[in-house]
Amino acid sequence: MINLENIVISGKEVCPIIEGGKGINSTNGVSSGHFAKEGCVGTISLVSADYYDENGNVVIERSSRLKRLERHEDLISGAIKGGIAQAQIAHEIAGNNGRIHVNELWELADSETVIREVLKGAKGLIHGVTCGAGLPYKLGEIASENGVYYYPIVSSSRALMVLWKRAYSKYSEFLGGVVYEDPWLAGGHNGLSNAENPNEPQDPYDRIKDLRTTMDKLGLQNIPIVIAGGVWCLSEWEKYIGNPEIGMVAFQFGTRPMITQESPVSDEWKKVMMNAKQGDVALQLFSPTGFYSSAIKNKFLLRLMERKEGEISFSNEKTEEFDTELALSPVKAVYIKKDDLVKANNQIQKGYDVIQATPDDTVVFLSQEEWTKMKDDRVKCMGCLSQCQFSSWSGLNGTTGKLPDPRTYCIHKTLVDIGHGGSVEDNLLCAGHQVYRFSKDPLYANGYVPTTKELIEAIKAGR
Repeated sequence: MINLENIVISGKEVCPIIEGGKGINSTNGVSSGHFAKEGCVGTISLVSADYYDENGNVVIERSSRLKRLERHEDLISGAIKGGIAQAQIAHEIAGNNGRIHVNELWELADSETVIREVLKGAKGLIHGVTCGAGLPYKLGEIASENGVYYYPIVSSSRALMVLWKRAYSKYSEFLGGVVYEDPWLAGGHNGLSNAENPNEPQDPYDRIKDLRTTMDKLGLQNIPIVIAGGVWCLSEWEKYIGNPEIGMVAFQFGTRPMITQESPVSDEWKKVMMNAKQGDVALQLFSPTGFYSSAIKNKFLLRLMERKEGEISFSNEKTEEFDTELALSPVKAVYIKKDDLVKANNQIQKGYDVIQATPDDTVVFLSQEEWTKMKDDRVKCMGCLSQCQFSSWSGLNGTTGKLPDPRTYCIHKTLVDIGHGGSVEDNLLCAGHQVYRFSKDPLYANGYVPTTKELIEAIKAGR
């Protein structure tokens, strides 16, 4: 048994085991309610959370309105209704046990509005807000207005210092904790900076120690660090528990709770994770957010990787270096390097004969089917991000002013689909890099799917 003592989280003494808030319908009111029921912290994802019609059926997000701004308004309205609905479900399951948190990606469109309205509509049911994927500098203000604790996600002490100086020093009363999310091991979007090599992971100990040193200097000695990203078994993290260099800690589990009886993840998705092998998860830059993210290598992701490998630089003008013409259409041509012509012809012969320019003066090769689907997805864009590389949507003024990027995809469409039983080959499957451990974990032997209660008991025992 791990010596993991209860600590105060969001105003109540609870077991410092936290459910990670993951994407669209990967954690909801049911899963988070059961975490809280066991005296831990459940986390509802506010990313397009499900809401229900009068018959109790899930309302899948759709909008028949023609203008993108109108569809965007429908998206935000649905997200608010979903967040409130899931908070009510979680509260009913948990009773007065544990804590209920919500998680929001800051770079989602109108994330401030969603958080504010959900906290108002579910007043008293939500105890904390976790937020990352960007610098959520207004998080402290929003949470404090509603008497709710806030938990910014950072991957370095530098990020915390930026947030503290810009905003959080004014709202320290409701700073409930700082989430350190390992940028190399976490699933979904993570905070890997441009100065860090995605292929050279760093030991988290020194980074977490540095974060604690910074927090101590800011007078935050009694604020816990929530360790996230790559957390599977607490016996592997014992040197962090009761360690004065690290201070008070809690542990956030993202991937492991995805396979429980209460998890909303589909059975097919669970099977993929059960059979995953080491190296099956890729850290890549295909997300239209512009952030690194981690996902399982399936047909969907492998095709994005193949498209990227086939990318070719071009020039609009003929130069000594770019001296070979490549026709983009019957009326438009660009110039590529002579050595790249064979590469281009090989892709065209494979059926990838639709050539599309990227914002970086390169071209990629798509099939006619891929291009038709891509155009359709852009037409139906709901403006789910504050800025989207795929559709060029911007929440600020309607457009980024940049060329839509054919190297990426409609993230909202694929996450809604996989979150509601869609194909595990044709959608993005986010997961942490330790997903392969399901196949070796005795708790999941012979395909067994434990309850949340069984999972938490195993975690507390260090298994």
